[in-house]
Amino acid sequence: MKAVWVNPQIGSPAPTPADAFIACSLAAAQAGDVTGYFDLGVALSTGTDGLSCDFIEAHKWFNIAATSGHEESALCRADVACEMTPREIAEAQRRARHWIANSYRPTFRKAA
Repeated sequence: MKAVWVNPQIGSPAPTPADAFIACSLAAAQAGDVTGYFDLGVALSTGTDGLSCDFIEAHKWFNIAATSGHEESALCRADVACEMTPREIAEAQRRARHWIANSYRPTFRKAA
C-alpha cells in the first residue's frame, strides 16, 4: 500500500512530499539538469526531503549523476561508499547500470 499525504488545505489525497520531491528531481534530470540526480543522492544519503536514509539508492543516484557529468557527485559517491559494504556497493552499481540501460536519458548540459 502506498502512503498518501492529504493536503490539509484542500483535503484531498496528494502524493507524499517524498514522492513529489522524487518526481521533481527526475523531471529536472529528464529536462537536462543533471543536478536532479545529484539532489536525489543528497536526500537519500542524509534522510532529508521526506526520504529515508538509503546508502544503496544514494550511491546509485550519485553514480548516475557522475556518469552524466556532475563532478561533485563522484566525491559524494565516494563518501557514501565509505559507509557501505562491498556487497552494498555492488548492488548500488547494479541498480545504476539497470536504470541507465532502461531509462531514456537526453544529452545533459553541464551542471552549474
